[in-house]
Formats: sequence, structure tokens, C-alpha cells
Amino acid sequence: MKVMKKQLQGLTQVEVKRRIDAGKTNHFKAKTGSSNWEIFRRNVFNSFNVLNFAIFVALIAVQAWSNLFFFGIIVLNAFTGMMTELRARRMIDKLNLMNKDQIRVVRDGQLVSIDPKDIVLDDVMLLSAGEQVPSDAVVVDGIAELNEAMLTGESDHILKKDGKELLSGSYLVSGQVYARVIHVAEDNYANKLMLEAKTHKPIVSRILYNMDKIAKFTGKIVIPFGLALFFEAYLIKQLSLQESVVTSSTALLGMLPKGIALLTITSLLTAVIKLGMKHILVQEMYSVETLARVDVLCLDKTGTITQGKMTVKGLELLSERFTKEELERLLAAYMQHSKDKNATAQAIRNAYEGLEHHYQVGDVIPFSSDRKWGAVSVNGLGTLFLGAPEMLLKENPKAVDQAQARGSRVLILAWSQSGVDTETMTLPNDVEALTLLEIADPIREDAAETLEYLRSEDVTLKIISGDNPVTVSHIAHQAGFADYQSYIDCSKVSDEELEALAEDTAIFGRVSPHQKKLLIQTLNANGHTTAMTGDGVN
Repeated sequence: MKVMKKQLQGLTQVEVKRRIDAGKTNHFKAKTGSSNWEIFRRNVFNSFNVLNFAIFVALIAVQAWSNLFFFGIIVLNAFTGMMTELRARRMIDKLNLMNKDQIRVVRDGQLVSIDPKDIVLDDVMLLSAGEQVPSDAVVVDGIAELNEAMLTGESDHILKKDGKELLSGSYLVSGQVYARVIHVAEDNYANKLMLEAKTHKPIVSRILYNMDKIAKFTGKIVIPFGLALFFEAYLIKQLSLQESVVTSSTALLGMLPKGIALLTITSLLTAVIKLGMKHILVQEMYSVETLARVDVLCLDKTGTITQGKMTVKGLELLSERFTKEELERLLAAYMQHSKDKNATAQAIRNAYEGLEHHYQVGDVIPFSSDRKWGAVSVNGLGTLFLGAPEMLLKENPKAVDQAQARGSRVLILAWSQSGVDTETMTLPNDVEALTLLEIADPIREDAAETLEYLRSEDVTLKIISGDNPVTVSHIAHQAGFADYQSYIDCSKVSDEELEALAEDTAIFGRVSPHQKKLLIQTLNANGHTTAMTGDGVN
């Protein structure tokens, strides 16, 4: 306890100054993407443009104005490339996971409010419900629930108490904690995510590579060949200087692949415009080509194969302790006091929240993606638990397997006469299953047609989902997914095992955000051009 009190004194002004002098502050400004000069240089100063510009200058020198039209293609090529990259950079620069509200820190034993950029390493912050965590920190006192959806894609509330790490960018939805800063500036988790998204990736384009290869080859012969043509026209054929330049330039222009360049730029620009109309960010024009070369596509389930519009399909009683009507009212009491906002909770809320009841609710434990259950205590009744059957029950009832076989998401409402320890979050031994909730998520009408089209284009399909792999498998079967029987539960495998299974497995269930990234990296390392589609985190 003495150590705790010492920590809560915070840093002294001397210690703060020492850290500022050492550069251990939260000042952070990312250099994102390419500078204006880099974008200009990349699109203007290439071998193809240089050769055409040399001919352009020669024609201007002899005032052959009617022969300069070809240079419009070169200008269009460079201009569209620059505009695409500048637009992409502006959109990426707007990406910001952090707000700038003032933060309370403890210094010399007193609470003071400062800007997030003025936080230093080892500062002790006081964070309350509704506030964002500005720097990675460790809880030194207090209990709170955090929403890390912006970072992980999981909208469940995560309980944080002494010794637990808080990720920058997450929000407190309840409680209050004192937390010691362990990372600042570019070392923060949220800033690492932003840097990763904003980093300019090198262009990988076979079209660009081959065009450059042709230009380099042509460049080796075009200069001596051009001089030979000029001297032939000027000295042997005795043409005028203007006629000699025009004649030799016409021959040289035919050697440079402007037609290929024009067709390439036109097709890519058309694709960029069409994608932009669908609110798709294209960082480089040649990204369209990369998209066309994708040979492995990883799909999310909810909102990608399915519509993301979850509804309660029905209840199935697993106990005679309560009637169906009583259970519906218990669910109403549960959802009226629960703060859970994920898609599943919203479906249950829509179905039962409006029912009237006489139950009085006490303590509430939010659903957690770590525990995969939540709970509320009901005065005079006991405690209700709502969560995944495999986490609440020692053995799944047959009805659970049957519902999962139909492709439904399954939750169990359970009851215990005992309370639940809000500190350790452990389940009591007398948990009894009351009812099964079957949650349906309709499959997109065009899912089967889209999957068939991708298969016809020789694109290997994989599904990466945080849901139960059995449920995902059955939904994939209904959607026309060919390899629906090839699935694994990623919560039960190590990173090394996941890497070994990445190539031959089609469906990955119970996947964490870290595992999603690992799967994509593994597939890329195996020589695939891999794409992932799903929510914003994906």
C-alpha cells in the first residue's frame, strides 16, 4: 500500500523536466506518405518522360508547333498520377485515432490538466468514464471498463484493474483509474497503427516494370538512331533543319510506346474514378493492377458474407425453472441495464428490451471478449449470465450443436443462486442453463454469385472470423463456399501452428486481430497476392 501511495504522488517538476530534456514526451507528428516533391519526381522524372521531353524540346526549337500534340499524352499521364497520389495522401492524413482533450495527471501530489502532447513517460494519469486513453499505460489503482473497438474491432467492454495495460486510443465506458504511462509518442499502440496505415508502400506493378524496361531499352538505341536519322535527312537528303528534325522525331516517336502508355493510363484512371465513386481510397493508380492480381481473398463473415443484421430467431428452453414468458422478461431486465453495444446484444435488445417486468437489477458485469460472458444480479432471484455456451457450461446441450449446424450464433442465458465475484470474474459452481438464444444473420443475396465469380477467376477464398468456427462453416456452406468443411478454432492454436495451417485451411474461427495480421503476412510470405475485406480494422 505504501508503494501505491508513492506512485499516486506522480512525478515531481524536476522529474518532468528531466524527461522533457530527454525527449520522452508525447509530442508526435508522423511523416506520412510522400512529399509533394517526391510525388512530382516519381510521376515526371522517369525514363519514358525524359525521352519524349527531349523530342518535344527539339520540335519547339524548330517551331514545329503542329507536331507537339503527342506531348499532351505525357502531361496527362504525369498529371493524373500526381492527382491520384495527392488525393490519397490528403485522405490518409485525416486518419487520426486520437482526440486532443485535456488530460488530468498527478504531479507533485496534485491533479493538473495538460494537453495530451505534454504527457511524459511515467506520468500518472487519472482517467474517468467517457475519456480516451492518450498514451499506453498500466493501471496502478482503480477499476474501469474499456472499449477497444477502434483498435481491435471488438466492441465488447474489457475490464481493467491493477496491473492491466491500457492501450492508447481506447475509451473508458465506466469506472475510474489511475494509470502510469509506459509509452509515449511513436511508441504508443494507436500511433503505431496510424503510422502503419499512413506509410507509403512501394509500387509493385508488372505493367510499370515492363513499360520502364521498354523505355530503358528504347533509350539505349533511340539517341544514336535519332542522330543517324537527323544527319541522313539534313546532310544526305539536304532537307531543311525543321524538316530534318520533324522527320527524325516522327520516326523516334513511333519507337516510343505512347499508345501503350495512353491505353494503360486511361484504363487505370477509369478504374480509379469508378472506385472513388464507391468511396474507395486508391493510393496509387497501379494499385488497381495489384487488385486484379489478387490470388487469395480473405473474407470476414459478419457484414461480408452475411448482411450484418442480426435478429433473435427464437428461444429454446433448457430448464423448467422459468416459463418462456418469464425468461423473456428476464432478458428484458438484463438488456435494459446492460451497456453492451455489440451486434448480438443489439439484436437481443431489439427483441426484448421493450417488455415490462418487475425485476430489480443490482450489479452489472459487461460482456467481455476475453470471458465471452456477461452477468447481472437480480434482487431476490440470484445472478443471470449471458454468453457463449462453451464458456458457461461444462458440456453443450444437444440443442446448441443443432443450432450451430443451422449456421446460427448461439448464446446461453444461465442462472445461479450465488453471486459473481466482481474482482476475480470467476463463475460460481452452480450455473444452470435456462434457455438457448438462437441469433440469425441473413446471408447476402449476392453472396453465392460473388463467391462463384471469384472461384472462376482462380481466386482462393478464405474466411477469417471471430465467431465460432462451426457456425462460420455452416454459414459458408449456405452461401455456397466450396471448402466449408475445412476449418479450425484459432483460439486453440499457437502462432507457429497457425502459420503451418494458413495455406491448407479455408475457414479460421475465433481469430484475434493479431492472428488476422499473422495470417495475411504468412500468405504473402508464401508468394500470394493477398487481400482482406471486412470491417475497418481488417
